Amino acid sequence: MKNISVIGSTGSIGRQALQVIARFPQQFRAVALCANENGALLEEQARAHRPDFAALRAEGRDLSVPGVRCACGEGAFEEACAFPAADIVLVAVTGFAGLKAALLAIAAGKDVALANKESLVVGGHLVMPFAEEKGVRILPVDSEHSAVWQCLHFDRKAPFSRILLTASGGALRDVPLARLPFVTAGEALAHPNWKMGAKITIDCATMLNKGFEVMEAMHLYAAKLSQIEVLVHRESIVHSMVEFADGAVLAQMGVPSMELPIQLAFTWPERLSCGLPSVDFFKAGALHFEEVDKKRYPCFSLALGCAEKGGIFPCVLNAAGEVAVEAFLCGQIKYTQIAEIIEGALSSPPDGSAESYAALAETDSLARARARTILKEGIA
Repeated sequence: MKNISVIGSTGSIGRQALQVIARFPQQFRAVALCANENGALLEEQARAHRPDFAALRAEGRDLSVPGVRCACGEGAFEEACAFPAADIVLVAVTGFAGLKAALLAIAAGKDVALANKESLVVGGHLVMPFAEEKGVRILPVDSEHSAVWQCLHFDRKAPFSRILLTASGGALRDVPLARLPFVTAGEALAHPNWKMGAKITIDCATMLNKGFEVMEAMHLYAAKLSQIEVLVHRESIVHSMVEFADGAVLAQMGVPSMELPIQLAFTWPERLSCGLPSVDFFKAGALHFEEVDKKRYPCFSLALGCAEKGGIFPCVLNAAGEVAVEAFLCGQIKYTQIAEIIEGALSSPPDGSAESYAALAETDSLARARARTILKEGIA
């Protein structure tokens, strides 16, 4: 029996994780659930899964489930991230908040099933050495990094020549460039292959998400930027590949579903049925791979620049991206202004530091303020 603390239980990954846990009640138990502000769904989940603890990060909410200890506020969030009874902490929150969750779990000696990209993008230089020091495992949940992990036979330190990350190209991959300034949030959220949360779906459309994954790979697998290549793969059957010294390339393939990488983070090295259909290669007919169109995806190029610079730049990139995507989803800016706001924030970075969590939190705050100023100037 493995006890799981699910941080971000009401989001897309969190909900699927609870489906995995429910599928194998003799092997997994959700001992703690934590959500940001969706108290109604959290209560429903707590009634269904009967954890020891249910936490809502939002302050001043009335959370109550018979037989389940409930709490609200930042302290409750922190307790869930380091919950004593947990063997694995699934970090499935969105954005910068994932860094705090990961560091708290590691400090408590818990293995971390990591579905939050930003924690490594912003603070991978803190997370990975800390996990090594505490002797805990970082278990990749992103489909691409789970694929790489599988190709390396679950050994993140295994030698390789290249990591080949695949990308679907997102919902707007075939929209004429001239029409991109006029696409709606609904169009950008209509991902052809995956069902995910709003923020990550927009990041897939801009391919900022793929730039994040390049930085993740650098931290997870001690890869140089020059060792990572991104391929647009429309079918989303090949989830990523690894090339080795002899030229051999191993690929991990499967139908597009997050349940497999979530479940594998809990069960590895054992594999259990996910109840997913097999890939129908006859129906697929062919698999296609394309270069990334830099004109279509300026956010991807901005992310690669930040990966090369390091320091505070990935933190500024993420902060500005969160502000810009939220503004687009709220109808305040055009789709193409997402890249403009990020580029503006990167061109005048704050006088911040990346040396500690506290320093990164301050840098994040300053970068958000700068991005909001650019946003206001752009829509005034």
